[in-house]
Amino acid sequence: MENKPRIIIGCMSWGAWGKQLSTKEQAALIQFCTENGNTTFDHADIYGDYTTEADFGKALIESDVQREEIQLISKCGIQYVGETRNNKIGHYNYSKEYIIWSAEESLRNLKTDYLDTFLLHRPSPLMEPNEIAEAITHLQESGKIIQFGVSNFTPSQVDLISDKIEVSVNQVEFSLTQHEAMHNGVLDQMMQKNIHAMSWSPLGSYFKEVNDRTYRITKALDTLTEKYNQTEDALLLSWILKHPANISPVIGTTNKDRILNANKALEIQLDLEDWFMLLVESQGQPVP
Repeated sequence: MENKPRIIIGCMSWGAWGKQLSTKEQAALIQFCTENGNTTFDHADIYGDYTTEADFGKALIESDVQREEIQLISKCGIQYVGETRNNKIGHYNYSKEYIIWSAEESLRNLKTDYLDTFLLHRPSPLMEPNEIAEAITHLQESGKIIQFGVSNFTPSQVDLISDKIEVSVNQVEFSLTQHEAMHNGVLDQMMQKNIHAMSWSPLGSYFKEVNDRTYRITKALDTLTEKYNQTEDALLLSWILKHPANISPVIGTTNKDRILNANKALEIQLDLEDWFMLLVESQGQPVP
């Protein structure tokens, strides 16, 4: 997977935890995304209480899309208390045996022989770097995964793992309304080490909350939507795309118009002062 900005399709809301799309509807959406250049689909074993990957896999077989046309991302490690597993409490498992089993389970569910990218979903205080490295080495040497990465890891946690095995991706929360990754060294490290940055929840809280911050951002976007002749969501994504870490937003929508709007963000060249104007309105104060 090339280290450059792209709009990634997040699949968490496709199944039981969201829109509950039928196999036919998912197949049509896979087709639509692929036809419009959105060929990377982001999964995690936990989505839909460990059911969404299998739903997607059935839809992929039913669609006209060939496996080599797309890229599949999945994640492992979170042990969810739900109906499909006998977990007494939420926890993380990064034992060698579990990592390998989880990757192979994702392959079975997604109806594929390999994952383009495989991530550790969240850091665990008990993760053992050597054991993780052994598991990932086995999966890569057997051709079951191509890239290895992490999600929601701090720079020190990335260093802990990358000392034993190459970390190619870090998927973190990043948006105009949640931009700590710019200030705590996360994006700096990814630029320094050429780690592919992905952002989940890239629209942040803008469309979810009504408060002083969103009011300020709305006023700024009112001028920018007219200036750039683009929608609010496209401009919010363009703000992310301007960052030199070459961040790939992971969008969670199943709405086709919103997907097309997101793609338009790739064409926007946000002016420097407009980028800072949005940052200032989000912060509620000038830059130092």
